[in-house]
Amino acid sequence: MSFKFMHAADIHLDSPLKGLEKYPGAPVAEVRGATRQAFIQLVNECIAQSVAFLLLVGDLYDRDWKDYNTGLFLLQQMARLKAVGIHVYIVRGNHDAENAMTKSLRSLDNMHVFSATKPETFTLDAPRVALHGQSYGKQDTQDDLSLKYPKPVPGAFNIGLLHTSADGGSSEHATYAPCSVQGLIDRGYDYWALGHVHKRQVLASDPPIVFPGNLQGRHIRETGPKGATLVTVENGRPTLEHRDFDVMRWFARDVSVASARSASAAVDQVHEALAALRQVEGDKPLAVRVRLHGASAAHRELLADVDRWSNEVRGTGLADIWVEKVLFETRSPIDVVAMRERATPLGELLRTLDADRHDPLALAALAEELKGLQEKFALVDEVDRPAFDRPESVAAMLDDVEQLLIPLLLEGGESA
Repeated sequence: MSFKFMHAADIHLDSPLKGLEKYPGAPVAEVRGATRQAFIQLVNECIAQSVAFLLLVGDLYDRDWKDYNTGLFLLQQMARLKAVGIHVYIVRGNHDAENAMTKSLRSLDNMHVFSATKPETFTLDAPRVALHGQSYGKQDTQDDLSLKYPKPVPGAFNIGLLHTSADGGSSEHATYAPCSVQGLIDRGYDYWALGHVHKRQVLASDPPIVFPGNLQGRHIRETGPKGATLVTVENGRPTLEHRDFDVMRWFARDVSVASARSASAAVDQVHEALAALRQVEGDKPLAVRVRLHGASAAHRELLADVDRWSNEVRGTGLADIWVEKVLFETRSPIDVVAMRERATPLGELLRTLDADRHDPLALAALAEELKGLQEKFALVDEVDRPAFDRPESVAAMLDDVEQLLIPLLLEGGESA
């Protein structure tokens, strides 16, 4: 028995990409259409590979459609697969659970959606495959759905489809339908097609238990190549290949500017790093968050005019690279530890900051005072919203305060 199938998840059709549209010159049309274009590329590859079927394991949609165009687009792509005899098997996840969707269109007959009431099995004769799965009826699904999945069908290649925060997956995602890797192994299936975690992960190899990751990165927390998993089954043994389908790729680039003697030199080093990234990634559009770091002689000049140097970094002169954000996390080359020990007003201030940074009660008090600022940032995108109400975040802010104060006070004549 030899056949291929494609395993994809977390498509989030028509979900907006966050962090670029506010930047003048960003490719707004491409950003808005990225999830659709990635899905088209997925369908193209399914057709090119003559897969037996496509699995879509939850969060096909990003909650309810704004209008019917999202559904019409999906049906157009499903019709392309139907024309070449490819069937599609779908489970609903937390974003497209039954109770989250108020709009719908009639499915094509090559689309099969698993029941949200209980686990369901679809069996295929050629190839001999049994597909087991259950959709979410409601977003906040906290039961281990896998416990009720049926026993494997004898003589068939058994695949389990499950949208889950399985243990071993990413802690960055909310917990839904939790299950254990060992529990999945114990079901006796030949392959587990998972969804929900947006970073590709293979939790086990025998049988393969796979998060393919999402199809298109949507913000700076979803960096690097994105796509789906092509599975080739030969004599009952699956082989996995990751295929990239993203049309715009997100990166976070740390650039040490420790050797830079000026802000201009620091910007030149950033441009060199971005040019190297462009060489590796070819002509794919890139959205990059840049973090300048290191104890640098350029520290004071960079912090004196952050707006200017941010825009200098953005002016890369490189095609199809958009700098989503610039973070200045350089440090003063001055020996802060030695300065902290001196009997000067600046030394006393630095000792106070250091004491507060290591005092849980002081951090908690500062966090309480700053909590009100959280509401003022309510309109800031959740990806970058400051966490003023957490002591660990306040401790990090004290580091920033220290590095900001030292050059300013020294420049103002404060004794070192």
